[in-house]
Amino acid sequence: MKDINSINARILDRLSLYLNLMPDAVTKEQLFEFAGQNASAEQLEYAFGCLLSSYCALDTDDDADMRIFRDCFTKIPRLLDVSEYKNDEYFKLIEFPERKLGAGEFKKQKFKPGEAFLYDETQVCPDGLLKPCIGFFTEEFEYPAVLQNGREWITVTPHEINTTKPALDACFGNVLTYGLGFGYFTLLASLKKNVNSVTVVELDADAVSLFKEYILPQFPDKDKVRIVNEDAFEFAADKNKSSGFDFVFADIWHDPSDGVEMYEKFKILENRGFGTRYCYWIEKTLKWYIAHNTQNDLSCAPDANFEIFGTR
Repeated sequence: MKDINSINARILDRLSLYLNLMPDAVTKEQLFEFAGQNASAEQLEYAFGCLLSSYCALDTDDDADMRIFRDCFTKIPRLLDVSEYKNDEYFKLIEFPERKLGAGEFKKQKFKPGEAFLYDETQVCPDGLLKPCIGFFTEEFEYPAVLQNGREWITVTPHEINTTKPALDACFGNVLTYGLGFGYFTLLASLKKNVNSVTVVELDADAVSLFKEYILPQFPDKDKVRIVNEDAFEFAADKNKSSGFDFVFADIWHDPSDGVEMYEKFKILENRGFGTRYCYWIEKTLKWYIAHNTQNDLSCAPDANFEIFGTR
């Protein structure tokens, strides 16, 4: 039997290729043909795992691939409820016009029925086996995006919603957040009764302009929000600017490939002497990667596979 790092490398390699090259290979029709028209959610999830294994070319005669099939691919798929996300407070409050924005454009993107996507951080089992959180819907799901040169730049998807939840649950008082995006964290934080203010530090002037013109005016508590167009690390290093906050949330990286270095820089700049609580997007994933990097064991987390760990 191969060691756990080799097995994890195989999991990441297969899923990375699938998510990047053919995420919609499994269809709703295939799922119900495999599981039956009256299949339960659990049966559809198992069917998805079997079909995913086939598309990822797992060889179940091989011991390692058989373990991946048995303990990972048939266990990780989750049938998500479209209504749960459509009823998210952000989607209920914010409307997105479809229009050109210089080199980019506001556009509604869609997950097809059966299309695979990450919906949360990758889980690590006690024995070290990685279980990426792969989700799918059985009906179409529409989400907002800004595209630049035809590629997604900013989105609000189930992954963004679920990986931001720990920070939203924890934030209070005067909140500072590094990174703006579509303002998902900013909106929901501003709606909390125990949050007095939300200061957002964002370097990208286009993102700030987009947010101020189209999104912020729709906030019920827009007066709680202050936008600072500045480099996050310069702001954090200036004690006169970065002190006086009760809660700080950093979310300026795309995935661990750029996030590890930024996370470590923020940790150095932390000032816990004044009771400030700090929170970092996909922190569990970043810590996992740092631990493996420290051990000079990168075989199970190559850069090409960061899409599996946490990305937008």
